[in-house]
Amino acid sequence: MRLGRKRRRSERGVSTLELAILAPAILTLIFLSIQTALWLYGRSVALNAAQEGVSRLRLVQPPVYSTAVGEKVRADIQSYAEQVGGTTLQHANVPFPSYNSPEGMVSFTVTGDTVSLVPGLTLKVSRTATGPIEQFEADK
Repeated sequence: MRLGRKRRRSERGVSTLELAILAPAILTLIFLSIQTALWLYGRSVALNAAQEGVSRLRLVQPPVYSTAVGEKVRADIQSYAEQVGGTTLQHANVPFPSYNSPEGMVSFTVTGDTVSLVPGLTLKVSRTATGPIEQFEADK
């Protein structure tokens, strides 16, 4: 009987020690998972905004396109990225789009910073979408 009691006493505090060792690792994995999800969401927002810009500009015919039209769409897409991203995609920046009439391609890039759980850590995202300019022709 005494041998059994000594054995129980020697194992006292083991679960507390295990928790003290495992808890930081588990919390680190949880925060790493949340940070990864926030980064992926920021990338998704940037790509969605870039695709929206391409969708809007590819319908503009080359004779109608001007820098004013490109700037209007760029400003709309920047506002869209800020609204959809909320606090997840910070400092959203949309440079002037590439509208290449001879090649028939339009391209938008959206960049920004994703929110970080670690102070001082900045995770940048940049997504580009490209698509053909729609060419409408009259029936012959």
